[in-house]
Amino acid sequence: MTSSIVEHDPDGAVLHTIATYTELDVQARANLKYRQLYRSTPAMLHSVDAEGCVVTVTDHWLKKMGYTREEVVGRSIKDFYSKEDQERLTTGKLKELISGGEFTNEARQMVTKSGQVLDLVMSATSERGASGKVQRMLVASKDVTERNRAERALRDTLAENARLREELERERDYLREEVSVAMNFGRIVGQSPALKHMLRQVEAVAQTPASVLILGESGVGKELIARAIHARSPRSAGSLVKVNCASIPKDLFESEFFGHVKGAFTGAHRDRVGRFQLADGGTIFLDEVGEIPYELQGKLLRVLQESEFERVGDDVTRTVDVRVIAATNRDLEKLVVEGEFREDLFYRLSVFPIEVPPLRRREQDVVHLAQHFLEQTCQDFGREPLTLTRHQVEVIRSYPWPGNVRELKNVIERAVILSQGNVLRLDLSLPEANVTANAPLVASAPVDADTVLTEEEIRQLQKDNLIKALRKTEWRVSGKRGAAELLGIRPTTLADRMKALGIKKPH
Repeated sequence: MTSSIVEHDPDGAVLHTIATYTELDVQARANLKYRQLYRSTPAMLHSVDAEGCVVTVTDHWLKKMGYTREEVVGRSIKDFYSKEDQERLTTGKLKELISGGEFTNEARQMVTKSGQVLDLVMSATSERGASGKVQRMLVASKDVTERNRAERALRDTLAENARLREELERERDYLREEVSVAMNFGRIVGQSPALKHMLRQVEAVAQTPASVLILGESGVGKELIARAIHARSPRSAGSLVKVNCASIPKDLFESEFFGHVKGAFTGAHRDRVGRFQLADGGTIFLDEVGEIPYELQGKLLRVLQESEFERVGDDVTRTVDVRVIAATNRDLEKLVVEGEFREDLFYRLSVFPIEVPPLRRREQDVVHLAQHFLEQTCQDFGREPLTLTRHQVEVIRSYPWPGNVRELKNVIERAVILSQGNVLRLDLSLPEANVTANAPLVASAPVDADTVLTEEEIRQLQKDNLIKALRKTEWRVSGKRGAAELLGIRPTTLADRMKALGIKKPH
């Protein structure tokens, strides 16, 4: 090795040079060669002493970290660790790690001069002195930043795929249920003036984006009209999503309408898509809309006005394009006056109101509907086709049908179930009216065989029979020894008929 000193005069001219020559022994030459090879190796290596201070690093280490050798050598290796690793390796723990002598594939994070965090996997070996104590630790690092980033992206993608698959499965199950309901309910049947007038309204509004409010008694087929509007609209290729507002618990309205994120409330174990987002691009049918709690009506009004909402527990605003059809059997205008329904929401929903006529105003359609349900039920139940007799037609036409189309469908299904052979036992499916196979529908009072009763007379006989049963049971509608049990019908059916016939318990 050679080192020299150059001396100059005051003018800067060289006077003489003093050179010193040192002859290296074999060991010194080997050490020098080792240091040169260590620095130039294409690997991320560094060495620390027993205190954890940097002794030397490779050029590749410096390139990765963005430092010069002078900025690194002599400093604690902790200065280059991330904050989390610095907290884990306090002074005592770092010395303890070094004194252990070696480790393999330890995960660490180091921060470059520019502030970039590198994910590293480190392995180390050590040099020990005569006493056995570690004098120097040699550490090799492998940069796995890109690999970890790719793995995190893959995990996020897989989690998102699982979430989307779950949403699609829920949507599939929902649509299967809706298709099943639609197929079982049947098609719109009838030629009565009241039905034709309503269908003209359906045709008129279907092609527009206007909100529709379907009004009518329970059982008239409001959902079927909503499906007809959707099927005839430009949105027919999208989903028709039904929400039964009467069946949703108060605490779950927001989640049902708008969805929620995982952890938003107790029981929210995963993200859920709300019905409005599910109906995006299609139609949402809000059945029994009058049952929505007043304090939640404002949130519904916002999505109707602005087409925006947030999931429960989320601060991301989402937009939807949804056509709204609502239905109710309640008097919403009366609820507005009583302060139970928001006036602005009422006007937003009732841009185009459609009233579905009750079955008693569709006298021409009753027999057609009964025959349609009879054919459909026989096919669904695997029965030989049954037909209505002339007497049964008169019975069906004369009955007031307080439960509307739903009641008619249920009566026909019960008659098919109870029938033996090829005789339709309509008398067995209406025991509350004392029907016999060959007698008039209402037998609460004797009637001459040649006497023809008007519809109003039959309605009055039906009303008298119900009142008689209620008086006999002291106006107990349901329960043991109640009027419903005496008549052989369900309490809900009796309540509907009392409402339709105007029967009220006396004070």
